[in-house]
This record gives sequence, C-alpha cells and structure tokens, in this order.
Amino acid sequence: MNTTTFDLKPSSSWRPLQHRSRFDLAFALAILALAGGVGFLFSAQMDGYEWSMLVLSALAAVALGWWWKPLRVLMLSVTVTVLVACWAYWVDGRGDLSMAESRFILKYFLSSQTALMWMSVLFFSSTVLYWVDLLKGQRSGRVGVWASRTAWAGVFMALVGSFVRWFESHQMGTGMGHIPVSNLYEVFVLFAWLTTLMYLQQEHRYRTRRMGPWVMLVISAAVGFLVWYSLTREAHVIQPLIPALQSWWMKIHVPANFVGYGGFAIAAMLAAARLLVSGLTPEGSAAATGSRAAWLARLPEVATLDDAMYRAIAVGFAFFTLATILGALWAAEAWGGYWSWDPKETWALIVWLNYAAWLHIRMLKGSTGRYGTVASWWALVGLVVTTFAFIGVNMFLGGLHSYGEL
Repeated sequence: MNTTTFDLKPSSSWRPLQHRSRFDLAFALAILALAGGVGFLFSAQMDGYEWSMLVLSALAAVALGWWWKPLRVLMLSVTVTVLVACWAYWVDGRGDLSMAESRFILKYFLSSQTALMWMSVLFFSSTVLYWVDLLKGQRSGRVGVWASRTAWAGVFMALVGSFVRWFESHQMGTGMGHIPVSNLYEVFVLFAWLTTLMYLQQEHRYRTRRMGPWVMLVISAAVGFLVWYSLTREAHVIQPLIPALQSWWMKIHVPANFVGYGGFAIAAMLAAARLLVSGLTPEGSAAATGSRAAWLARLPEVATLDDAMYRAIAVGFAFFTLATILGALWAAEAWGGYWSWDPKETWALIVWLNYAAWLHIRMLKGSTGRYGTVASWWALVGLVVTTFAFIGVNMFLGGLHSYGEL
C-alpha cells in the first residue's frame, strides 16, 4: 500500500542567523517593522504587559515563518488585508461600523461577519474536495491540490474575520474592545482555523493529503455548529466583555487551550482512519484484493497514521498542560485560589489525565498490533471526553466557568 505523495519541499531545518537567506531576513524585518509601527501608533494605550506581548508575538511570528515557509505568505497577506479592511472602515467613516452595510468591500468580503461566512463556505468546500479526491483515488491529484488550497483560503478568511472583529469591537465604545476569544462563537472560530492550520502542517510533513478527508470532517462539524449558533442565537453580535474575562490572562490561556483541543480532535479523526485501515487488513489475513485493496491504496499507511496521531496528541497535551497552569494562575488572581474543583476545572483534569495515560501507554507499549487498535479507540473516546469538558460542562453542570453557555 502506497501513501499518495505530491510535490512539496520539506520544511527547512533551523539554521543560525548568519546562514539565513535574504528572504528569511526580509521577512523578519517586515514583521519587526510592523510590530514597531503598531507600538508607535498605540504606545499611549499600551502598558508593560502589552509591550512584552507585542515583542514576543513578533519574535514568535519570525520563528514560525522561518520554520514553516507557507506561514510567511499567510501572515503577510492577512496583515495587508486587515489593514485594507480597517482603512475601509476609517476613511470617511472614522470607524463607523455602519460602513459595513454601505461599502462594497466590507459588505461582501471584509467585515468580520462576512469574512467568517466565507470561512465557513471554504471549509465546507475543502471537506467536499478532500473526499472527492479520496474517492477518485490517485487519478485526482488536481482535486487534492484544490482541497488544500481551499483549506488555506479558509484559514486566511478566518484570521481576517477574527482580526477585523477585534478592530470592530474597539469601535463600539470605551471598554468594548477585546481579543475575539471571549465566548462560544469566537472560540469555535478559533478552533476551526487553528485545527485546520495544525492539520495542514501535518499534511506538509507527511507529504500526503489522504488524512484531509477525516480531519476536515471535525472542522466542518465545528463550522456547522457555528453557522447554526449564529443564525438561531445571533451569537455573531459583538458583546461587551464580562468582568470575569477582563484580564490579560485570557489572551494566552484560551489560545493555548485550543491548540490542545485541536491536537486532540486531529488525533481522534486520524484514529478513525486507522481503525478503517486496520479493518481492511485484519491481522493474519491474506493480502487485500478487489475493492478492499482499492480503498487501501487511497488511505495513508498505518505507520503514518500512528505517528501523526502521536504527534497531534503530544503537541495538544503540551499546550493543554500549559493552558491548565495558566488557568490556575488566572484563578488565583480572580478568585483567590489556584484550584476550586469547579466542574470545568475537574473535567479539564480528567482530560489531562486521559491523555497523560494515553501518552504513557504509547511510550511503553508502542502502536503495533492490538496496542495500536486500543490507542485508536482511546483517542476517539478521548474526543468525546474533551467535547464534554468543552461544551457539556457549560450546558449541564455550570459553575464558575459559566460564560460559554449555549
């Protein structure tokens, strides 16, 4: 069984500064100049924390762009597009949000809600294209290319929509402006683009698009919920930040959490694909023939799925651990104690223990034979547990973390 490959250069290895190309240095200078411009324009509104976050964000952007070159194009194109959107709001209207209804580029492309609707369409389309590519087999390389490109376009529109939403919130009045990770609608947008971006890095790493159909299913499910939530509850309307969330901890705790959720979601979908591959090639059976062999030719190898699943959980677990620590520090500041056995905290601990145990067994026993099957089912069950910790607790248990209700 061969994993379908395509023409992608592997990620460049980390090299000392003096060995960087002119393009690397030009990208770094562009990011640092942009950060300097932001600092110059908004220095009067920035405190020590915001300056430190600006510097660290700029350095992280440079490092990520050097590590994975497609991110350079994404970062710079998002920056230019967001600046165009802000200019469209500001010129003549001085930030008047009613311009979103009268200015063509805002109404149909770059207002936050329009951009996020484009994101939804693009992610749904990418999912369909990935499945068409899978069902057609190796003859459909061009479809797979467009599936990846459409996923990238979805990430682009999600980031544009999120940053423009951030700008829009600041135009709504004093105290309204906040980073768009404060409610269920906003964090589902975060989950959608962040998980897609994490998958695209795996697609690049393993040089196969055959994992895309499975991973994009969970993205489409999240986007489907997002559209329903927006249409039935008007969740897209920007709301004031409640007092409990008026903290700089939110800006780092929530994104770290959703890197964890993204990694766990990717692992679960890859686990489903692995179980299918294992079912098509039961241990001890003869070589697959006919339609079963045709399906196997379209799926990644078990070893690829095992490794990708392990990496997704390892990255997700590291960031989820960081988010839990940050959450404890935030709780100490907000409520006077690091841990209160609030339902959300308790279920976060359950999620952490689940994946800690998964990684422990994986390192001890490996992923061959029945251990691989057990690990796959475990990853699928883990997604159910994680989903309950994310949404179910707010729906059924409440507690101090009750600001993400449906």
